[in-house]
Amino acid sequence: MPMFSIIVPCYNAAATISQTFESLRAQTFADWEAICIDDGSTDGTVDRVLDVAKGDARIRIGHNVGKGPSHARNFGALIATGEVFAFCDADDIWLPNKLAELAETFADPDIDGAYGQIGFFQQVPSDASVYSTVPDGDLTIEALLGENPVCTMSNMALRRAVFERTGGFDATMVHNEDLEWLIRLVGAGSRIVGLSALQTMYRTSLGG
Repeated sequence: MPMFSIIVPCYNAAATISQTFESLRAQTFADWEAICIDDGSTDGTVDRVLDVAKGDARIRIGHNVGKGPSHARNFGALIATGEVFAFCDADDIWLPNKLAELAETFADPDIDGAYGQIGFFQQVPSDASVYSTVPDGDLTIEALLGENPVCTMSNMALRRAVFERTGGFDATMVHNEDLEWLIRLVGAGSRIVGLSALQTMYRTSLGG
């Protein structure tokens, strides 16, 4: 059983998903599996994932045709085997030390989940000039309803048991389903901490 299960929902992400998986394979902490849940891609996304998986047994793919990203994340959680779920969208990029920093954080049994700082880019990560703010203290509903320092699910990691207690994402929601889930998570008393380290690069695009 790996420490981390990385859940990657994808749909027509052939242009970016190879770069995303390159960033996962570049992690300095190697005890992970990655599960790509494809939502019915028609652009070669599945072939890209299968090509990467040929060289790395930690990567596998599942199919969740036409049900949306929330259902894909829930489905990924059902077939994941790791102790901690870490989510990553198919057009974002992780910095190499992300999982190592998270592993150190989750060594504290009182911590249920964690997120870090995000850099926002368009073409390549080095273009980033805007970065998220990580407030001091545990994540609150007030912070989520304001700036929302988590920003994206690519920036979120959570213990398996805690995710299961939330019941997963509301697959009936079309917008802000991640924020609704985070509010339920924090409202139920889960302790989510912010890390001051830059961990995730978020691709800003109209289709992202």
